[in-house]
Amino acid sequence: MTRSQLVFRLSFLAIVALLMAVIWLLLRQLGMPASFAPSVLSNWLANQGALGPVLLMLLMILAVVVGPIPTLPISAASGLVYGMVSGTAIAVAGALAGSLIAFYLARVLGRDAVQQKLDTNPVFSARGSQRFLFIAVFLTRLIPLFSFALISYAAGVTAIRVWHYTVATALGMLPMTFVFAGLGHTFELNPVLTVTAAVTVLLVMSTLPLYLRRRPHSRLSQWLHLDGRV
Repeated sequence: MTRSQLVFRLSFLAIVALLMAVIWLLLRQLGMPASFAPSVLSNWLANQGALGPVLLMLLMILAVVVGPIPTLPISAASGLVYGMVSGTAIAVAGALAGSLIAFYLARVLGRDAVQQKLDTNPVFSARGSQRFLFIAVFLTRLIPLFSFALISYAAGVTAIRVWHYTVATALGMLPMTFVFAGLGHTFELNPVLTVTAAVTVLLVMSTLPLYLRRRPHSRLSQWLHLDGRV
C-alpha cells in the first residue's frame, strides 16, 4: 500500500466518523428520544414539521452505519407519521444511503487486502459471481434477523458491483420495510417465523457452495457464472 492510498483510506474513515458524529449531535440537539419505540419516535418526528423526513433519514443512516441502533422500529415509526407508502419510501431511502456508506467504507478499507488473499474465490475475487452475490444480498435483506449494518460491511469486501448491491438491497428490504411501516403501533417481530426464515437462508447459503463444488458443470453453476470456482 502506498502512502497516498493510506492517507486516502484514513481520510475517508475520518470523514465518515465525523459525519456520523455530526448526525448524532444534531439529532440529540433536536431532542431525539432515548427510546426507539415506534410510538415515541413517531411523536418526536411529528413535532419536527417539515424537517421530520430529513431527520428520519439521518436517523436511519446512523442506525445502518453505526449498527447497534435498530432499524425496524424506525421503519414502523415512519409509517405511523407519514403513512405506509411515503413512510416506506423515506425509510428505504435512508437505509439505502446508510448501507452505501457502510459498503464503501468496507470497500475502501478492506477490499484490496481480501481480494489479494482470495484471488480465486468466486465471492471475493475480481471475477466473482455477480448473480450469486446478488441473490445472497437479496435474501439476507429479506430477513430482519440479519444485521443490516453487518451485511453492508460484509458486502463491501466481496466482488459484488455497486449497482448490483444497490438493487439487491433495495428490493430485499422493500417488503419488510413496507410491512413494518404498516404495523405502526402493533410493531412486533414473530420470533419463531423470523428465526426459521433466517435459519433457512443460512442453510441455503452454506450448502449451496458445497453442492456446486461437487457439480461444477451443473446448470445452476453455469447460471451463477461460477465455472466450478466454489
